[in-house]
Amino acid sequence: MAGEAGIAMFGEASEDRLYTVTELGRDLGVSARTIRFYEDKGLVAPRRAGSTRVYTHRDRARMILILRGKRLGFSLRDISDYLSLYDAHSQAAQVALLVGKVEERLGLLEEQQRDLETTIAELREIRQLARDRLEPEPNAARPVIGSSSEPVQHHRTGTST
Repeated sequence: MAGEAGIAMFGEASEDRLYTVTELGRDLGVSARTIRFYEDKGLVAPRRAGSTRVYTHRDRARMILILRGKRLGFSLRDISDYLSLYDAHSQAAQVALLVGKVEERLGLLEEQQRDLETTIAELREIRQLARDRLEPEPNAARPVIGSSSEPVQHHRTGTST
């Protein structure tokens, strides 16, 4: 991997630095396969130095946006739309799209939160009912086996004594 070492040393200033897929993955905490997945989806387009993919500072910034978008639950389509505006340098349109998508995502998450709170409350109620059934009532007399006046059922014969 001597080629990778040469690429990493080129222009240590962050704007000029080039990354191999391995370096970029290590830097962002993802696998090279993850980066290649987003490349296959057209979200990043690295340059080539021979057969080696090289990623620029701009590609790194795009990957950060992609990973943040996925972590926040946005679809690849939403992320792609946002990145398209990033490429067009249309900051007003980019920000407007972002606000709309964030509001939409917040609404969905708040609805899920309400649903989760309802489910948690129901599960807690069921748990308490089950625990109550396991605990004997404090004033209830416990029958002693064999001392009851009721007939004892014999399991094998089905007869009573």
